[in-house]
Amino acid sequence: MMRRILLLAMLAASMSASAFNLDDLKATLDELKQPADTSNASASKPSGLAQFSAQEQTDSLKQALTQGAETAVRNLAKENGYLGNDKVRIPLPENLQKADRTLRRFGLGKYSDELITSMNRAAEAAVPEAKTLLVGAVKNMTVTDAKDILLGNDDAATQYFRRNTETPLGEKFKPIVNRSMQKVRLAQTYDRFAGKGVKLGLVKQQDAHLDDYITRKALDGLFLMMAEQEKEIRAHPLQAVGDLAQKVFSALRGQ
Repeated sequence: MMRRILLLAMLAASMSASAFNLDDLKATLDELKQPADTSNASASKPSGLAQFSAQEQTDSLKQALTQGAETAVRNLAKENGYLGNDKVRIPLPENLQKADRTLRRFGLGKYSDELITSMNRAAEAAVPEAKTLLVGAVKNMTVTDAKDILLGNDDAATQYFRRNTETPLGEKFKPIVNRSMQKVRLAQTYDRFAGKGVKLGLVKQQDAHLDDYITRKALDGLFLMMAEQEKEIRAHPLQAVGDLAQKVFSALRGQ
């Protein structure tokens, strides 16, 4: 209060009588009432995801996930996409692995190798069917889905895909796997013996049919590769397709 009185007195003393009026005093008082803006303008600027609208966040995620899904499918669908990748190569079912060791001791490992190759080739033939369903799942993603994925774990998107596409993907994969394995005589023999093995408790029910086993392993490999793509995009946002995706993922990492 004392400061305001002194300022007014100084103002009054510096003004001529003709120029002095109540409007000047009122303007000065109003100015004094305004709190000084000591804040930094940049400090109030939104940071992280807050600087993007919900629609921008969703669009950026869809860009990145479409890219990741297409890359995973493309890499697995090529020759040796499964067979040549230790992370996703489909091994013999567990109940055959002991028999495999015996066969190899007697120099008969070629039969196991042929079956392993056939199983992985079947997976490589089936996986292109995944692209349409995965891209469809991206298109159907809601704003809430996108927010949960962006703020979730490194494989949050992959888990979203698995929840929403695993069953229909299996339905797409299995007929292709079946057609591929019909050419493999050993596969037909496996199913006959595995059925008996289930009854004796020697074979798991889920491994009783080679088609089912291959389909399940093919899906496991697909989702594993998608998780790797997702992790890579989160870790290196500038590799994401589209400027918006790069900006949003960079913001998530505080870059």
